[in-house]
Amino acid sequence: MNLSESIDANEQPDLLIVDDDEIFSDVLAKAMAKRNFNVHTTHTIEAALNLAENIAPEYAIVDLKLSSDSGLVLVEKLKTLDPGTRIVMLTGYASIATAVEAIKLGATHYLAKPVDADEIMSAFERTIGETDTPISANPLSVGRLEWEYIHRVLAENDYNISVTARALNMHRRTLQRKLAKKPHRE
Repeated sequence: MNLSESIDANEQPDLLIVDDDEIFSDVLAKAMAKRNFNVHTTHTIEAALNLAENIAPEYAIVDLKLSSDSGLVLVEKLKTLDPGTRIVMLTGYASIATAVEAIKLGATHYLAKPVDADEIMSAFERTIGETDTPISANPLSVGRLEWEYIHRVLAENDYNISVTARALNMHRRTLQRKLAKKPHRE
């Protein structure tokens, strides 16, 4: 029996969707509501945390890039609030480094956009860390590798800009400029 068959209309589990793309969030929310979830959507980490404290969602879908913030921060905080929450991280910028970091922080699965509701349902059913997401055979660009490395060091330093800048032997403002830029495409 798969997840959608095991969820009946009487026991709608709470699902938190956190993505700064409002149109995508709305479409996904409608699709997941049809699969008997009680869906809550937000677009920022702060709003997601406030909502998660009130509803304690059983499931969450979190985008990696939320405006200027990293969804990795939210994954870690959601797992702290409720270790049983099954989290699927979505991203338009799939890479091995961010996938590994997301799983380390407690995500159940990591999916590259575009993604549909059926793929997310399958990801919720997987065990933590189990993956069959194809990883591109094409090497990453130098700019993309730099972006990945900076974000890994930032996560290792608890998202402290000053400490990360020192660890990278970089001026704090230079680091802030690099973090404000969108990641390079492969």
